[in-house]
Amino acid sequence: MSQSERRWELDALRGLMLVLMTLTHLPTRVSDPAGQPLGFVSAAEGFVLLSAYMAGIVYSDKAYRQGEDAMKSAFFNRALKLYACQLALLLFAFTIIAGIGLVSREDSITGLLGFFLEKPVVAMVSASLLLYSPALLDILPIYIIFMLISPVILLHGLEHGWRGVLLLSLAVWLGAQFGLGPTLFHMATGWFNMPLRYQDLGAFEIFAWQFLWVLGLWMGATHSQPDHEPVRFPRAMVLLALAFALATFVWRHAVGQTPLPGNPGVNLMFDKWQLGPLRLINLLALLLLAMHFAPFLQRHLPRWRALETMGKAALPVFCAHLVLALLALAFFGAARPGRPWSVDLLILFVSFYALWVVARLSLAHDRRLAERRMRKAQTPRDITLSGAMQ
Repeated sequence: MSQSERRWELDALRGLMLVLMTLTHLPTRVSDPAGQPLGFVSAAEGFVLLSAYMAGIVYSDKAYRQGEDAMKSAFFNRALKLYACQLALLLFAFTIIAGIGLVSREDSITGLLGFFLEKPVVAMVSASLLLYSPALLDILPIYIIFMLISPVILLHGLEHGWRGVLLLSLAVWLGAQFGLGPTLFHMATGWFNMPLRYQDLGAFEIFAWQFLWVLGLWMGATHSQPDHEPVRFPRAMVLLALAFALATFVWRHAVGQTPLPGNPGVNLMFDKWQLGPLRLINLLALLLLAMHFAPFLQRHLPRWRALETMGKAALPVFCAHLVLALLALAFFGAARPGRPWSVDLLILFVSFYALWVVARLSLAHDRRLAERRMRKAQTPRDITLSGAMQ
């Protein structure tokens, strides 16, 4: 998607998701109120769905314009870039952050990197294979896997329709609610002597979260069609979604992020890591409302350029927010009620200023690369003719 074709509202939404994730991951008093602000749905779900939607638009368009091989190559190159980012984050966590945590004896770090501190060699090897994923560093591995399988999904959807793909994806999500992931893991460990526990693979249940990715790919690929018409929802469906979204919004802010403390059965229905069924319904209700009211919001809401800037540089900002969250945990520890407000405000100010700088530097770097490619694409004959016409 070129700069001229970018949709500012998508960049702003992605920037908003990054802001919410940063507020949640930084160890301050703001972390809990900022978590799941719209109901029992976090910024992670929105970020994954939005990223998949944009991938569906960009890569399906590439398949139409440049062919299947170009699309597959673009997906692979993106996955390679994500893998490089993950390796860099792991190296940072296993060296600098682990060192600070051991010296300061900070429980939030020694607990987060417990498996690495116990078995450093096994942890480094398995992390490089996208198996071991410490907390906070467990989202990029599933992104990489999604990028690698997306060409197959996207091509099948474009050529044969999306119904079968969506039904299969929904079936896998349903299996995840009944322990598909642990079952397959234990079957694999029966064949291979794996020193990892299932929880060491990361908090996100990939068999559940793949449904969000497939859903986003489908929506993006569909909306990229030139003959696509805006979706219109029945009035009753909009009212039902609005009622459910308002109920969960009030419920979340009345009782906190745990729907029913002391009732694990109900809480599991809203579970983030397994993308529980009521959580998924909550997300779909918000998605329906966002799509229904999007034209009105685009006309009346002001454009927040800062959010757009962060959304355009989503990957560097995402990685930078993880670095800042790890550093804040290493130096200040987990959020504590007795900590002065001035410390929390300092953490927030420095972190968001740093993210803004990262976004601006990343976009400036991208512009320089684009200009360099344009100059290289200009042949000597083009230069001669250009000079002759002046």
